[in-house]
Amino acid sequence: MEKNTSLNLSEFQTILNKTNTIVLDVRHQTDFIKAHIPNALFIGLDGLFEPWIKLFLNNKKHTILLITPLGREDETIQKLHKIDYTNVCGYLEGGFQTWQNANLNTETITSILATELEDILNKKEISVFDIRKINEYNDGHLEKSLFSPLTSLNENISNFNLKNQTAYIHCGGGYRSVIAASILKRNGIHNIIDIAGGMGAIRKTSIEIHK
Repeated sequence: MEKNTSLNLSEFQTILNKTNTIVLDVRHQTDFIKAHIPNALFIGLDGLFEPWIKLFLNNKKHTILLITPLGREDETIQKLHKIDYTNVCGYLEGGFQTWQNANLNTETITSILATELEDILNKKEISVFDIRKINEYNDGHLEKSLFSPLTSLNENISNFNLKNQTAYIHCGGGYRSVIAASILKRNGIHNIIDIAGGMGAIRKTSIEIHK
């Protein structure tokens, strides 16, 4: 089978079941949150795609299977090729809808609005991880939030494993936190909640911001 081809569901599943195969889902983060293939890595096409690919998909020996927005398959492959990721085996024909239509297992990410976070903070102490860059954190952060930048996630994954507690995660606008959530889930950490809209949404509430 040639690389970079459209794969029907059967072909996609056959390759998926082989070792060193990873599903890269490049849809918008809101779509990934709602449902995705188990163990898929999210790095959205419309964010800082190439830098995060280089950081979190650093083993070019992996066979890459793609889930893309419809009509953006070639664009995704071209972007990967430009940064020397030529190990793309193909993309699922019909996109994620094909997977869903077959009633195959899917996973979700729990995500809450910033207004919901405000209600929770008024009732109890929780563990909130701020995964932004240091300059963003210094510009304003939640009291007692845990600074853990996305760039260091691979080294600090164990910090998110709170056992009987939930790790709340936010970034600046909601893109990077979903990358983090997908990586944590791939590492067996599922007690995580994404804060939709990140600090941008948090600033629109009455939650106190500290510097």
